[in-house]
Amino acid sequence: MCGLAVFISSRPGAGVPDPGTAAAFEGALETLHHRGPDDTRVEYGNGLAFGFKRLAIIDREESAQPVHYPADGPQAGRWTVVFNGEIYNYRELRADLIRQHGATFATHGDSEVLAAAFHYWGAAALPRLRGMFAFVAYDHWTGTTHAARDPFGIKPLYLLETADGLFAASERKALLAFSGDSGAALDTDALAHYLSFQYVPDPLSLHRHVRRLPPGHRMTWTPGGGQRLERYFRPSLRPLHVQPEAAYHAIQNALRDSVRKHMHAEVPVGAFLSSGVDSSAIVALAKEVKDDLHAFTAGFDDEAYSEIAIAQDTAGQLGVRLTPTIINDDDVIRELPRIVQLLDDPVADPSLIPLYFLARTASRYVTVVLSGEGSDELFGGYTIYREPMSLAGIDRLPAGMKRGLRNLSHVMPEGMRGRSFLERGTTPIEERYWGNARIFTAEEKAQLMRFTAEPHTAITSHLYAETADVDDVASMQYVDIHTWLPGDILTKADRMSMAHSLELRVPFLDQAVYAAAAGLPTELKLPHNTKGTKMAFREAMRGIVPESVRDRRKLGFPTPTRVWLKGQIGEWIGALFDGSQAGHLLDLNYAQGLLAEHRRGEADNSRKVWTVAMFCLWHAITVEKAIVPVPARAPSALVG
Repeated sequence: MCGLAVFISSRPGAGVPDPGTAAAFEGALETLHHRGPDDTRVEYGNGLAFGFKRLAIIDREESAQPVHYPADGPQAGRWTVVFNGEIYNYRELRADLIRQHGATFATHGDSEVLAAAFHYWGAAALPRLRGMFAFVAYDHWTGTTHAARDPFGIKPLYLLETADGLFAASERKALLAFSGDSGAALDTDALAHYLSFQYVPDPLSLHRHVRRLPPGHRMTWTPGGGQRLERYFRPSLRPLHVQPEAAYHAIQNALRDSVRKHMHAEVPVGAFLSSGVDSSAIVALAKEVKDDLHAFTAGFDDEAYSEIAIAQDTAGQLGVRLTPTIINDDDVIRELPRIVQLLDDPVADPSLIPLYFLARTASRYVTVVLSGEGSDELFGGYTIYREPMSLAGIDRLPAGMKRGLRNLSHVMPEGMRGRSFLERGTTPIEERYWGNARIFTAEEKAQLMRFTAEPHTAITSHLYAETADVDDVASMQYVDIHTWLPGDILTKADRMSMAHSLELRVPFLDQAVYAAAAGLPTELKLPHNTKGTKMAFREAMRGIVPESVRDRRKLGFPTPTRVWLKGQIGEWIGALFDGSQAGHLLDLNYAQGLLAEHRRGEADNSRKVWTVAMFCLWHAITVEKAIVPVPARAPSALVG
């Protein structure tokens, strides 16, 4: 797990950069130090710059990067590769490469195997990689740069193309020195989408010149030829007719195998444990591999928002050691600027706060943790996925009757019972659902934004078009897998763990687990005779996790945002709005009104207020330079 930075000049054979340019590149690389503090390597030559920050996990004594492949022979050094991630089936791929091509290796790690796979198989290697990755490979023979990102977007890769050439990095902050003024280059379409989704969706960033390589894509670039993108993997859920018992068996086998592969490391490995079935399943299966597994959980000093007691009960039943972390309001205020700075673009998901403190505690004991991200998207774990069933009666009505009911909903008083049901039931799913976090509606954004921008459907419309032949539940999962999962869930997982040089692995987002989930019929995920979710997965975990855990509803490190905004954190946010220089972009009086209404208890505006606040904090740090995050400190309360 590492941080990479690359520059490929638009002038082939440009030679070694001058000292000033080299210093700028090395300074940019240093912004990624938290991603890889174990080793730093920088190489220059012929208009190229490759920088790498390594967190050594596998083949720790060797496998330094950049990797040059092959090491000898007539094609020696054809490829230079930098790679962030882990390839869990690298030993099998290594054996295949030796058997099929007589490949030779100078190391015993996965980085050289990746380079060899690309050398011998080209882009056909990508679907064979079982793991998480973002890499850049330069072909010295053809002058072509290749880059790729894993199928689900677990690992990030940012790209910037200028007149000087192509830049790539693991985080956007490493590119800002080469991209011009960040304030003047703010992408208002990206900001508008942030206000809808609570994150900036791929491939956008708030800097209009910096883009993210989308998940499951590869990119090629040549000087003068620009970037060429190609999708090599498209996760898609196509409900099939399957035998339930066979489906449960396939899920259990795939996840057990994935966890075993994810446990491979030459450093201590632990796991995150919340109150739900996902993390409990990961911990239970990991304990089969490592009997002395160390697990970690987090909660707040407000017991109504703490899962620690539940996690402790689960850990006791599973027989694992658990270290909890307790977080208070002072911790949040102190660390929030640093958290936002680490994100590059704001993510208004409050659950990243406990994740930040959780990762910091875990990093004191282990270098790798397993976590449960991805289960809800693959197996149907969100309660909102049951909405199409509750609205099915209205959906079957004739179009004219639905129009009449929709008109009726518009004249019903706000908050009147039944209004929301009629409004949602008569709204096409393409307009009704744009992801798990739906913050500001188009009408609300018109009041808040001082600019015009493309609608949220610019991000989601093609996803619905691609799922026109499946039911609404599968379409909703598809939307989340391609937007919410990489934009929110995996972004916060990567940044909050890497902030503490901790490698976070996600066994659910494995090709074999995905294959076991892809064909599940909706009735096995969300049966009509129950209010539960991801029932096929829960059945698959029978006998693996305790029964009291298997049927427990999802909480997922709940965060007391509503309470915060009524206390000192709300006062702090009010002052942030007052001092912000982002008023030319957003009507901050409108935002102050939402905050005041919330603090008076007249409405729950917590998600809306938090979304605006995280942007204003980002703006103060990144554009205004008015807030300088302080270095991280220990949590005020550490238990265990």
